[in-house]
Amino acid sequence: MTTVFDPDALECLAAIVEEGGFERAAQRLSITQSAVSQRLRALEAQVGTVLLVRSRPIRPTPAGQLLIKHAKMLRLLRTDLQRDLRELDPSLAQHHREEGRLSVAINADSIATWALPALTPLVQEGFPLEIIHDDQDFTHEWLREGQVVGCVTSVAQSLRGCRVEPLGVMEYVAVAHPAYASEALGGRLTAHNFHRVPFIAFNRKDDLQRDFVAQVFGLRLAGLRQFFVPSSEGQVRAARAGWGVTVVPRLLVQTDLDSGELLDVAPQANYSVPLFWHCWNLTSEALSRLSAVLREAARVALKPLT
Repeated sequence: MTTVFDPDALECLAAIVEEGGFERAAQRLSITQSAVSQRLRALEAQVGTVLLVRSRPIRPTPAGQLLIKHAKMLRLLRTDLQRDLRELDPSLAQHHREEGRLSVAINADSIATWALPALTPLVQEGFPLEIIHDDQDFTHEWLREGQVVGCVTSVAQSLRGCRVEPLGVMEYVAVAHPAYASEALGGRLTAHNFHRVPFIAFNRKDDLQRDFVAQVFGLRLAGLRQFFVPSSEGQVRAARAGWGVTVVPRLLVQTDLDSGELLDVAPQANYSVPLFWHCWNLTSEALSRLSAVLREAARVALKPLT
């Protein structure tokens, strides 16, 4: 016999993990904290196992991850239903509930360049989007754990139960303030002077700066001094302020390069990162629409993947 889980209890479980605790989950769901605990206990009793690890932050057990993924699938169905109702009769469609958000994981460089314009029409149509950012090498982990319905990632291999399609190639360039580059590097980054200057990376998981130097100069490993600025736009501002060198998407700094505010310190470099769109392999109008707008925007903004 098929087990039927209470949708409100599933949303409660998802909210606890997404909001990082019972109190914030209660606020989001507009219920009491006691009601949150009761729904979770009832769900755990129905499943017959613990669904949350009471750590900081709270995290789901493997069984909890599966149920959260199920909750997000139900969100997709509700979004599809709302869309169909709105097309049938605008007066029949209700506003999206806060807990009905569709979560996607997108790397910060794509958010800073081409992805937000792609998603704008969906937001204007009423899609309840939540964007989670991470390094392009790690966004697929959010999908693997069932916390998002799709992700933009540099990982090409498809995950189980998901489909994947290539988006294109994002070109990267190493930039610095012209005066800083002249003083610290003699105007150009080389295999002999890159160790003299700090590089501005996104965070400690970001290997892009090291990979760039290693690939461009034919090194097996490249040890760098690094600052960490967890924002693509922030990395560019830090470079303008003379903090050091940063490797960022050419799309993000082409205007600064054209105006002379930033200098390409490795003009000989040819460094790019392929990007892929992964999403659940489900029949869903909302998911198809999301995939289509990202695919089209990437086709325009990125170089083809050969």
